[in-house]
Formats: sequence, C-alpha cells, structure tokens
Amino acid sequence: MKTERQKLLTLIFSISLINFLIYLITQVFFSYGIFRDEYYYLACANRLALGYVDHPPLSIYVLAGWKFLFGNSLIAIRFVPAISSSVTIFLIGLFTLQLDGKKIAVIIAMLAFMLTPIFLGMNTIYSMNTFDFLFWILSAYLFLNIIQTENKKNWIWLGVVLGLGLLNKTSVFWLGAGILAGTLFTPLRKDLKTKYPYIAFVIAILIFSPYVIWNITHDFAHLEFMRNAATRKYGGLTPISFIMDQVLIHNPLTILIWLPGIIFFFFKRDSKQFRALGFIWLTTFLILLINGHSKGEYVSVAYQILFAGGAVLIEKWSALPKRSWVKHSIAVSVIITGVLLSPFARPLLSPEAFISYQAAIGLEPPSNEGHKLVGLPQFYSDMFGWEELAINVSKVYQSLSKEEREKTLVYCSNYGKAGAIEYYSKKYPLPKVICPHNNYWYWWPAEKNYSTIIIIGGEIEDYLESLNEVYKAGFHKTNYAMPYENNQTIFVGRGLKKPFDEIKKSDKIFI
Repeated sequence: MKTERQKLLTLIFSISLINFLIYLITQVFFSYGIFRDEYYYLACANRLALGYVDHPPLSIYVLAGWKFLFGNSLIAIRFVPAISSSVTIFLIGLFTLQLDGKKIAVIIAMLAFMLTPIFLGMNTIYSMNTFDFLFWILSAYLFLNIIQTENKKNWIWLGVVLGLGLLNKTSVFWLGAGILAGTLFTPLRKDLKTKYPYIAFVIAILIFSPYVIWNITHDFAHLEFMRNAATRKYGGLTPISFIMDQVLIHNPLTILIWLPGIIFFFFKRDSKQFRALGFIWLTTFLILLINGHSKGEYVSVAYQILFAGGAVLIEKWSALPKRSWVKHSIAVSVIITGVLLSPFARPLLSPEAFISYQAAIGLEPPSNEGHKLVGLPQFYSDMFGWEELAINVSKVYQSLSKEEREKTLVYCSNYGKAGAIEYYSKKYPLPKVICPHNNYWYWWPAEKNYSTIIIIGGEIEDYLESLNEVYKAGFHKTNYAMPYENNQTIFVGRGLKKPFDEIKKSDKIFI
C-alpha cells in the first residue's frame, strides 16, 4: 500500500510528465521556427567565453554541450526547455507539498502555473529564462528546508544554487535580496549568528566570479547593456504598466490563487513560519517597481512561490463546511482560461488560424518593445523569415565573381540577422558576418583586405559615407516577420572609405 506522501509524489511526477509530453507534441507539430534569440545563442555557443554582453555564460555552455551531442536543429535545442520546465513544475509540486499542501493544493499550484502565459511563452524557446524558473524554485525549496529543518548545512547548497543561478542570469541578485530580507525580518535571523549564511554568500560569488572577471576585462559591458536597455529599449515602460502586466502575463484569473498566496505568507497566523519565503516575492516586486522601467515578466519567477502558498490556502478554505465548491470553481476556471489563452503564449495554431482566433477573442497582439506588428505578436513574428533572408542574401552573394566572394562580408544590423546568416551558412553559400550588436561587436572580423560588403536594409544614402559604391542587388520579402525585418533591399557596397576599426567604434550597439 502506498502512503499518502507516495501517492502525492506520484501525482506530482505525473503532472510534470504531462507538461513534458505537451511540450514535445506542440514543438513537433505546431512550432513556427527558430526564434531570433536562439540563433544568437547558438552563435554564442560556437564561441564559448566567460561571459557575453547581454547574459552570463551558463546557459550557453549547456547549449554548447547539448548541440555537440544532439545537433542544433529546432527540435534538438527545444528539448532542453522541455526538460527544464518539467523539472520546474515538479519542484513547484514538491514545494507545495512541503508547505503542508495535499492533493488539491498540488493540482492547483502545478496546473495553474504550468498554464500561465508567461511560463508557456518563456519555455517555448531555448534561453536562460527557462533555467531561471528552475533556479528560483529550487532556491526557494532549499530555503524552505532551512526554515523547516534548521539544518544549517542547507545554506551551503543554497549558495551553490544561487551561484549557478547568477551564472545563468544576473536577476538572481533580486532572489538573493529576497532571501536576505526574509532572513532579516523573521526569526530566521538567528542563523546570521552562524557561519553558514556567509559561507553560502562566498560560494555564490565565487561561482559567479567568471562573469565578474569577464566584465572587468570588457569595460563592464553588461552594465552598459543594462543602462541602454532601461533608457532606450524599455524607456516607455512605467510602474503602472508593470503592475498591469502582473495580472495579464499570469492569466487574469490566477489572481484568485496568487493573491491568497500573499495572504498565506504574510497574514495567516498558522503559516507565519513560512513568512521568510514571502519576502522573496515582495522584495523582487518592490525592487522592480521602484526601478520604474521594468518589464512585468521579470518578477514572474517569484510567483511560483505565491501559487504554491495560495493553492495551500485555497485547499484549507475548501475544507471548511459548505466551502468545497471553492477549490473546484477556482481550479476549473483558471485551467479553462489558461487553455484558452495558451495560443497567445505558445504556437498551437497556424498563423492564419491564430490571427482569426485573436480577432474572435478581441485581443490585440502585444509587442514587447513597442514595434509595429503584422497581426502576430512580436514573439511569434520573430520566428519567421530567417531562412528566407539567408536564401536571399545567398543569391546576392552568388551573383558576385568567385574572386570577389573571397573578399566579401555581409553586414547585419542586429544579432537576429547575423545569427540566422551564420546558422544557414552550412546549407547555403554565404559570406562571413559583420555585426555591431551586443557580442557580435566583439566578434568583428579582423581586416583582411575585404573589398565588398553585402548590406541588408536601409537606403543607399546611409552607406555612401563609408563606401565608394553602393547598388541594389536583391530584395527580401517574407510573410509574418516583423516589419523592420521585412521588405528590405539588399545592397552591395564596394570600396571602404573608413578603416574597419573606425566603423566598428561608431556602429557599436549594446542593447
């Protein structure tokens, strides 16, 4: 006979397996194409380093190892978020169980968060974000063990996980700030009289130190990137938009779960022993709110904690006389809404069917960066047109003489174009890439008597300042791509007027 805990562990594993199978089915049968950032990550994985302009190196090393073993096809690289997201869902179940949750709480917490648009979307593609969810819930689980068992050595494991989390994404500093606040403002502060929290801090910083070293040796490029992103890329974001996003990206009806989660951690006497965990969400939320230009999605990793706490509280409310309807009404409504919203977060319909579905529901497609759209959300549009771009550039490249091709580069204004050209260079004849965007700026090729540059987009006048001759040689047009990546003339330019290094300095784009 299985014990109650064994039954719950079987349930947790089963829901995690469902997440894994759903992910694989959607990727095999419904995926659109490789996302622009994935091309860039693959380019980074071909150039392993201690760091990169826009992210630490851990996710890139994982990708490099994975593609070495299984290749770099869409299905191969998307297998990683399938695994990572499923482990995350499993840990949410364990975390809920450790909060004294039972069957209903486990089901609500796991399924509700699994179906949130932000979790579905972030785990659709390969990126550091899929690991970010994992590191946050694993850190919270270890922190919970410290609270419950008072085993001080768990601090050491927490330090290891925080260090790896930082080496994946620097936003884990907010997680560390939340753990510190939870320790300071609860009885757990007694642990600060021991050596273990300080050992955890040292371990985390040591694991993160390669990225610190990289930044020191690269003029703190990541700080420059973050400043530019805050003032330019996300300058239009406000505290109001940040708060509104909390409702939208987590499914509006899940407020019936995460709001009780806030009550569970901060206002219920019988759960005050868990209050330190609530400070992870509160501290992260306040830091990002005060920043003034934060994307709502940045705090989503902390909501895993609220979903678990809220699910436990809902289960307890439902146990009261004549309130059993509460758990069923919340669970059913949240799950149905999550399913209805899921096509907005993960490709499940053809582009034409999605546009019709979107119109029927009456929702406008979102753009994360304020760009004009073509019916699809920016997240989806950035999965279209890349191979067509490579084909069109290849046609222009092959129109040149063999001698000239050996001295030709293709200039790409952003890492999406550059990464795609590199990715498809094994399939089509294509020149080497030159690009000023983020880490591509550091990969700028040395001057080797290059005489010809293929340029994508813009106007002839834009390039005559640097080139003696520029002419139209091709055109790129595709369906569903972002407008600024579509309907672009492909130029051929000859005769550099400026040295490579001078062009590199003036074109630098860290954003």
